[in-house]
Amino acid sequence: MAKVAVIQKAPVFLDKEGTINRAVALIEEAAGAGADLVVFTEAFIPGYPAWVWRLRPGDDWGLSEEIHARLLKNAVNLESNDLAPLLDAAQKHKVTVVCGMDERDGKLSRATLYNTVVIIEPDGKLLNRHRKLMPTNPERMVWGFGDATGLKVVDTPCGRIGALICWENYMPLARYAMYAQGVEIYIAPTYDSGEGWLGTLQHIAKEGGCWVVGSGNILKGSDIPDDFPGKAELYPSGEEWINSGDSVVVAPGGQVVAGPLSKKEGILYSEIDSEKAAEAKRALDVTGHYSRPDIFTLHVNTKRQSPVDFD
Repeated sequence: MAKVAVIQKAPVFLDKEGTINRAVALIEEAAGAGADLVVFTEAFIPGYPAWVWRLRPGDDWGLSEEIHARLLKNAVNLESNDLAPLLDAAQKHKVTVVCGMDERDGKLSRATLYNTVVIIEPDGKLLNRHRKLMPTNPERMVWGFGDATGLKVVDTPCGRIGALICWENYMPLARYAMYAQGVEIYIAPTYDSGEGWLGTLQHIAKEGGCWVVGSGNILKGSDIPDDFPGKAELYPSGEEWINSGDSVVVAPGGQVVAGPLSKKEGILYSEIDSEKAAEAKRALDVTGHYSRPDIFTLHVNTKRQSPVDFD
């Protein structure tokens, strides 16, 4: 049995150092409440680029570039020590941490951003990095396309954990890859919300016979800093809920056991028994006894993709 803490708090928007410091404090708070697994949302560090849904790049190219430059400057470089405070916090409090971030590639070009989620072990080591395979619609003006090197389910003290980001969860083959690796705790950090999204997570819990943790973005107009370019036009009301959050925990089979937490900042807690995932597959195991490999097979290319090879 493990206790999960789903962090539904706003970041220090477009401030990498401030957001990481906030994350460290939230890990301490969650661990103090007995959490074994701490989950942050999609692009928590330094914030989801919500402006892409309001600002058309062709309408004001200069404004788009100004905002992007700020995001680029505050994105996380995993080749550096950017994430060290988070790693240290996981080790100090002996918790597994799942955290979404805007990642700046530290190897090739060093200018492309990815929508990334990392899993950190309780010993403070980076266990997995997954880059979102398919940015959705205007997100493609911000993030590059990830590959399948991080499309993994990994062992943790809480159970076998895998993560798909937001609308990756609408990619049936990506889900299937997770199920095939025996995922027990399926993490879905997301900017999506509402009843339709909740239904998706319940479907995944039934289809995959796994726990599903939906970690939603929470953002209010007042969370946007005053010096954000174009704030007066894009986010004129400090009281507006830009995103409602709707974090939730769903048990194998589809029953909601915690949440959804809507239009409210907080930490959503729930007990998770990873062994229930195997029990849920007795009647339906889509990559086991309910599969038909004589008819359907899936090939996943897990090789690192690169435009250049240096021999």
